[in-house]
Amino acid sequence: MPAGRVLLIANHAGQFAYDGAMLTMAMILEAQPPRIARGMGEYFLWKVPWMGSTAARMGTMVGTPENCVSMLHADECVMVFPEGARGANKPFHKRYQLQRFGQGFMRLALRTQTPIVPVAIVGSEEQQPGFANLEGVGRALGLPSLPITISQPWFPIVGSLFALPVKYRIHFGEPLHFDGSPNEEDAAIQERVETVRDAMAGLLEHGRRERSGIFF
Repeated sequence: MPAGRVLLIANHAGQFAYDGAMLTMAMILEAQPPRIARGMGEYFLWKVPWMGSTAARMGTMVGTPENCVSMLHADECVMVFPEGARGANKPFHKRYQLQRFGQGFMRLALRTQTPIVPVAIVGSEEQQPGFANLEGVGRALGLPSLPITISQPWFPIVGSLFALPVKYRIHFGEPLHFDGSPNEEDAAIQERVETVRDAMAGLLEHGRRERSGIFF
């Protein structure tokens, strides 16, 4: 893990942010030296009563470019899930299929000259399988999506705490360094984004081949 500022770019799945919690614990327990990984949360969380304050107390930041730049200039470790809700809330039949990446993390990396470490999280897809995602209904309710899972929306609050006892395996790639202007055209930025995405896809494929079971 590079010293100083770093962006951890990981795949997102499992309906709720258990993968972020597990990545945070891996950085504390296994990184040498241990690092605190700060998460970037969806802005809608801060519009929901009690959720925003809870997320902030757990160390999550509102996912704005200004907050991320501030943390990187302070040489912090920041984790970003560029698939966002598209990855977290996808149905189970799309498991381990990387969804479209946003370009924001790459523009921030170029702006702050921050190395990117691709991360593949294996296990999160099976923790709370989703059957469908009612995105239209979710947007009407002011949410980015409305996943239908084995516990949601049947048990609104308790269901968010429910997850199957899967075993997580987290794979870290080599640091990637990119040069250029953060204000380049979308096509140029997208080429760099695809480099990160390809690295993550390779790590995911390796991780899935390597594991011998989901719950052990």
